[in-house]
Amino acid sequence: MKRHETTQVRVGNLTIGGNAPIRVQSMTNTDTADIEATTSQIAALAKSGSELVRITVDRKEAAKAVPYIKERLDGLGVEVPIIGDFHYIGHTLLQEFPDTAQALDKYRINPGNVGYRAKRSDQFSRIIEIAIQYDKPVRIGVNWGSLDQELLTQLMDENASAPAPLETQSVLHEAIVQSALQNAKLAQKMGMGADKIVLSAKVSKVQDLLAVYKMLSARSNHALHLGLTEAGMGIKGTVSSTAGLAILLQQGIGDTIRVSLTPEPGQPRTTEVQIAQEILQSLDLRHFTPQVIACPGCGRTTSTVFQELARDISDHIREQMPQWRSKYPGVEQLDIAVMGCIVNGPGESKQADIGISLPGTGETPAAPVFIDGKKAMTLRGDRIADEFKTVLAGYIEERFGG
Repeated sequence: MKRHETTQVRVGNLTIGGNAPIRVQSMTNTDTADIEATTSQIAALAKSGSELVRITVDRKEAAKAVPYIKERLDGLGVEVPIIGDFHYIGHTLLQEFPDTAQALDKYRINPGNVGYRAKRSDQFSRIIEIAIQYDKPVRIGVNWGSLDQELLTQLMDENASAPAPLETQSVLHEAIVQSALQNAKLAQKMGMGADKIVLSAKVSKVQDLLAVYKMLSARSNHALHLGLTEAGMGIKGTVSSTAGLAILLQQGIGDTIRVSLTPEPGQPRTTEVQIAQEILQSLDLRHFTPQVIACPGCGRTTSTVFQELARDISDHIREQMPQWRSKYPGVEQLDIAVMGCIVNGPGESKQADIGISLPGTGETPAAPVFIDGKKAMTLRGDRIADEFKTVLAGYIEERFGG
């Protein structure tokens, strides 16, 4: 799979685009004016692996809070780049609050609601001028829920009078792409370099997502941010985002991604970061945590021991990764197998770096452990799970602790 060549963009301390790793992005859902809540959520998102975090800057109180949020993050040692999300009055807020314009690492502009009619170009231009003044990159983020209606109407009228009119959906796709490209061209005409521009085209259906990003990547070399907007909640949102993003990423399209998951009540915001990481890791594009290969279970595995062990190890790894990244370089490449019976258990365990084949229903209560493809020991008794965790910790220390 060859990566689509895009222009590199520097965002704070991070590089995106070009041959840089595909980055994981997220967005807060706190009131930005609430400094404590927003700082806390940004820190949690960064700790979970979000490499860029976007915050809403929708009014004066939010704009005033940004420098203080940045200051507190610096005090916590959280260096994640912060992106300001602007709609309607971004030009006014950035001009009125220069400390905010300086504190943010990047601005997101929605060309569909930056202004209307004659004001659109002027207000968009004012944001670009401020971005150039403070040497900040911008994301020109088109969203079909707030698409430039003048452009869409123009294209619809032209299509209606064409000898062979296109389907309405195809015209909509063209309007989304043209909006992004036209505004990028305007920004460059004003003096902004291509190395300061990221494009996105957010839609809420997978087939539309595939269509617009294929068009964008074919007609532009700007860095691209991928995401299915309003993906939904739970399984639906996870599957829809995975389906769309995985296809594009496999085709080499995309430089940053976000899973715009509607949180379940009580669910942490960090879930969307974990899903984005899993998408990249499942495609073997990046590795964030050791991979736990676990048996799905069947009539041979009526015991829940292997399920509990697989869950415990997965949870333990994710909790430890913030410390392990620095203590055990390369540990994210580790493959761990937790299998439930003799059918595939030994074979899968041999293929992993370290694996255990737990006894299935009616099998001898013995669990062979395989390390680097060879049987290392057999665990027996009531403490198999605890003993395997100890073996795993020792293996990680021996292999990655040097």
